[in-house]
Amino acid sequence: MASHLVITLSLISYLILFTSPSSSASRIILPSDSQKVSVGLYYESLCPYSANFIINYLDKLFETDLISIVDLKLVPWGNAKLRGNNTFDCQHGPYECLLNTVEACAIDVWPDLSEHFPFINCVETLIYEHKYPQWESCFEKLGLDPNPISDCYSSGHGKELELQYAAETNTLQPPHEYVPWVVVDGEPLYEDYENFLSYICKAYKGTAVSTACSKVSVNTVSGKAKVIHPDCYETRVLALAARIKSAITRWMGQKNMVASM
Repeated sequence: MASHLVITLSLISYLILFTSPSSSASRIILPSDSQKVSVGLYYESLCPYSANFIINYLDKLFETDLISIVDLKLVPWGNAKLRGNNTFDCQHGPYECLLNTVEACAIDVWPDLSEHFPFINCVETLIYEHKYPQWESCFEKLGLDPNPISDCYSSGHGKELELQYAAETNTLQPPHEYVPWVVVDGEPLYEDYENFLSYICKAYKGTAVSTACSKVSVNTVSGKAKVIHPDCYETRVLALAARIKSAITRWMGQKNMVASM
């Protein structure tokens, strides 16, 4: 499991590598924003499978040069449910609503991925280790000022951010069924989300070829049935029930049609 410190150093090394005018790497043509592969992670903070994906899989983007061809967006809402008067409930209770909002504030306060991802990774590491009440220790560990996050949360701005993430999550097509829900260039990966690096390499059409892609097998990407991984599945159960009901209704309709002939 990569630590938040390793990720932070990796990000700093990446920035130095590709911005230093004296480095030979500065002559590498980086992909434009239009060439980058969009990757969206729709998750909720206290889902253990979301935490596992963030700290044990997603951080691999920063351990290689793959981050240079990816436009990564984190959306901390997940299976939360809207109620009246712009209020909402979270699948794992009020503490998850708190941390979802804190992570939304981090993305807003520090919009650069190299700044908000180490913080989110630190928080999710504590969640993975069942130490999430210690999440505020991430400010000290990373040398971050907690006041902007506190102001964002207490002012109600964090709630507004969460409502925006709710709207974005609820308009996904096809709708998300569980979390983590990983989308690459608009296409959900379903249960094959842990194989997301292969999908990135397959989707990339630019000229700045990633050396990391040469080590990733793209043959595993297919339309066949995927290996089922654990996920926070409240909405998945509802979606499955809806599909079963639809199948039964369709079957009954066909049966009645045959009987009437």
